[in-house]
Amino acid sequence: MINSVCIKTNNENIINYLLNNLSDLNLDSVYLSKNKFKHYNNVIIHYTGNNSKDFFSSLSNILSLAILEFYENKLIKRIINSNYFYFTDIEKRNILNTCTDVLENEDYVDLEDRYHSVFSSIHDYVIENKCILLDGFVNFRLNNYLKSIDSTVDYSVNKFLIEREYNEFIDLLKLYISSKKPTIDKVHLIYQNHESILVNNENNVIDINNSDFNAKYLSDISFSTNDYVLNALLTLLPEKIYIHLIDDDDEFINTLKLIFDKRVIICRDCNICKTYKLTNLKKVKK
Repeated sequence: MINSVCIKTNNENIINYLLNNLSDLNLDSVYLSKNKFKHYNNVIIHYTGNNSKDFFSSLSNILSLAILEFYENKLIKRIINSNYFYFTDIEKRNILNTCTDVLENEDYVDLEDRYHSVFSSIHDYVIENKCILLDGFVNFRLNNYLKSIDSTVDYSVNKFLIEREYNEFIDLLKLYISSKKPTIDKVHLIYQNHESILVNNENNVIDINNSDFNAKYLSDISFSTNDYVLNALLTLLPEKIYIHLIDDDDEFINTLKLIFDKRVIICRDCNICKTYKLTNLKKVKK
């Protein structure tokens, strides 16, 4: 029995991709040809062997990878332009970059899930149909995959907005700091296990819950459990902030670096670090 499939597309990159990968199929009795008809270039595959199951599986695999390679970025751009047209071109590019990072690097989206979603749809289709128009198939036959991409774009837009608000808040605080004179020479921030205390030059703990440190500098963004430390620093406006890191830095410490810039001095092994290294900071604050 001869199994034949015709793949229609005018994208030369896709055609070359298909021909290269189909020619490397680990199956005997596969014959390839490329023909130009009235509207489309056609990649035609004839399989005359006895292992139809492996043939359709291999073909579906190649087509799935081709769709992920050549269509995914276009689909993301289309969704952004359609659903989020009110963003500027620069913002759209940033959202696209965020979405690409999410798809490549984050646990939010599983590449295997995306692949299998495409693969199952293609596999079912090519078994029952001898001709597949790639553009039409991607637009109308991949509902689950398209929903997944749409959800990823939505997630990426929210991520972009949060990052934009964060950056705007940082810029506002930096502008505020640059417009004010320091009120004290220096403070020491001891940081351990995401807990922190502020200490003055006399080695006395500064009460960050003091009513003098009202919350007017705090944003709706929650950086960490140390928001009140940030608020106290913005009220005190020290000339220098010595951050004694008992552990590694994290988002909160990076935020302080961004806000206070050259005022921040990182320390990991001074006498103060050694003094507090085995100390429970929660008990000290009490």
